[in-house]
Amino acid sequence: MMNNAEFTIKDINFLSRSFQQSRVFLTSFELGIFTILGDADKASEEIAKEINTDLRATDRLLNALCVTGAIEKVNNRFKNSDAAKKYLVKGMPDYQAGMMHSVNLWDSWSNLTMSVKSGSAVNQNSVEERDEKWFKPFIAAMHNRAFAEAPSLIAEIDLTNVEKVLDVGGGSGAYSMAFARAGEHIRATVFDLPNVITLTEQYVRDAGLEAKVNTIPGDFNTDELPTGYDLVFLSAIIHMNSPEQNIVLIKKAGRALNRGGRVVISDFIMDDDRISPAFGAFFALNMLVNTKSGDTYTESEIKVWFKEAGIAFVERRETPSTGLIIGCKI
Repeated sequence: MMNNAEFTIKDINFLSRSFQQSRVFLTSFELGIFTILGDADKASEEIAKEINTDLRATDRLLNALCVTGAIEKVNNRFKNSDAAKKYLVKGMPDYQAGMMHSVNLWDSWSNLTMSVKSGSAVNQNSVEERDEKWFKPFIAAMHNRAFAEAPSLIAEIDLTNVEKVLDVGGGSGAYSMAFARAGEHIRATVFDLPNVITLTEQYVRDAGLEAKVNTIPGDFNTDELPTGYDLVFLSAIIHMNSPEQNIVLIKKAGRALNRGGRVVISDFIMDDDRISPAFGAFFALNMLVNTKSGDTYTESEIKVWFKEAGIAFVERRETPSTGLIIGCKI
């Protein structure tokens, strides 16, 4: 976090214009420029022809993209940086398909001023009403993040006596798959919306884990959760809800657990000043512009929800990108 005394006119100018670099990068990804370049080097004319865009405008976009460092220009021909080849070219093993989710967020973040005035998202469909164009990039983005961090995150959780895991709002099933791999005896269930479960099942099939990870369609805000589990996992869920919704959800999680079972929340856990961690402060605004009542929450708030739901607070553990709050069914 920057010290106020270090904040200068250079920082003011940078903040006022930094959206330009972001938009150049996102437009280039949206148009498929990185994939078109691949391992080759191409002139503006070739690229504009392949993506069916105006030549002059495409050339200026490519020049600006060079300034970001994502691509290079040599002898009036453009080529990907090493990182762009690895992460931004469709078909590569580490391709970040979820980057389209950031493209889709642009419009909602452009409404931030109106959202601050109104206190909620502007003209935003509920999650259930969003179409495949929104869902596929969203689930892909969540999968990219979860797949990378799941093994180390789950290593922080005591899995003694855990045989059945319920992954609420589990998306791609990345965490369920990591739970399944963490112990031969562990089976996991992904509970999510029907249009998400269709995507989940494909991810699970691709991983060859159909025998250890199953799915149940449902809406955790309106439906009861299935029962008989030793651990209920809530990753990136509470930030989508209001405090009232989270109390109801944690009560449902308690009913889904066997006695002595645990609720594990993985999310951006804020300090009481709500400034740290820094990413969480911005993510609270992401929830403001994209949900009806989502937010980021503090440990003390979650402890209150646990108490109301009959869940005993056990511990908080820190992970590289989020925090874990663990509770036990009394």
